[in-house]
Amino acid sequence: MGKAIENAEKLGFKNGAALYPMVTMNGEECHNEWEITFEEIHRNGAIAYGIFNYVRHTADREYLVDYGLEVLIAISRFWAQRVNFSEAKQQYVMLGVTGPNEYENNVNNNWYTNRLATWTMDWTMEVIKLMEEEFPEKLKTTLQKVGFDAVKETKNWQDIVHNMHFPFYKEKQVFLQQEGFLDKELRNAADLNPAERPINQHWSWDRILRSVFIKQADVLQGIYFLEHQFDRATIRRNFDFYEPKTVHESSLSPCVHAILAARIGYDEKAYEMYLRTSRLDLDDYNKEVHEGLHITSMAGTWLSVVQGFGGMHIIKSRLRFDPALPKQWKALKFNLLWRGSNLLIKLMKGKMVVENHGENQAEFIVFGITYFVNPGKKETILFDV
Repeated sequence: MGKAIENAEKLGFKNGAALYPMVTMNGEECHNEWEITFEEIHRNGAIAYGIFNYVRHTADREYLVDYGLEVLIAISRFWAQRVNFSEAKQQYVMLGVTGPNEYENNVNNNWYTNRLATWTMDWTMEVIKLMEEEFPEKLKTTLQKVGFDAVKETKNWQDIVHNMHFPFYKEKQVFLQQEGFLDKELRNAADLNPAERPINQHWSWDRILRSVFIKQADVLQGIYFLEHQFDRATIRRNFDFYEPKTVHESSLSPCVHAILAARIGYDEKAYEMYLRTSRLDLDDYNKEVHEGLHITSMAGTWLSVVQGFGGMHIIKSRLRFDPALPKQWKALKFNLLWRGSNLLIKLMKGKMVVENHGENQAEFIVFGITYFVNPGKKETILFDV
């Protein structure tokens, strides 16, 4: 975190604000492209989300007060200084950023970046309240260490959270990737000449930046991260609008689409995206395997299988499964560590078997019904498909 604070200081941020690096050897930013070094700041949100994800998996709240909260405060301070208030909009805005879609840069009010910024500040304040109840003395020590002004800083964060500008496309009822997105020619990736794919190897950057085509999940990345805040209809509308415009020329993209497609019942699209992430290097979709293999796509394969087809997700700190076994498969088996339980999960058509090889009782939800499995026991769950 010390280097992240130094990175932010070099850009003029103060008071312990932190900007984590995109590429580093020792904590200092060492990427060589300005639009990523200075603008792709949504990476800060990924650090905060990593803390959130760890805690909701493990319930290790003491980690929050001992380590995580310091990081969350430093990142929230960065966001609070990175926005500015627009008199014209009477809202806070975030200018000159590059969102996850790297086929756009220097845009204003990227929905994903603005959303992660407000979510980080909101969750940081929630953590502080939680720590006041559970670890008051440790919290006091942590806040003194970072010089946190609870009244002044939280009031500022609350104002930003409640008054942030989020671009929205009313006609389609979808979140707008960024301001100006609708000024583009709204074509679909299927309209492209296959001989010109991937476009980053055939088009000039000027042409790419002016096009509507999306390199990787952007708005949908935010929906994937914060799925617990959106209903199925909202996810479907945004998926229907953005996926057809996405060329998936990033190893980070197909797995997110596979998982969301499985969530909303788009089984064929989910399997298509699973194949894309699992066979990215084998089939060299993006014609770049000579440069090296994609560890991100390998991780994406696991995510597609477990979170997509296995339907594993966490809502309000509870483990849930909404399985969606593809028709191309007869069965699926995977292991999952969950709060002291080592679960072996076997999924077949219309049936799910959960074995607990751990030391603690496991509680989980399958299609809305709660189940408990004691250590050394198993549960067989039948459902309609």
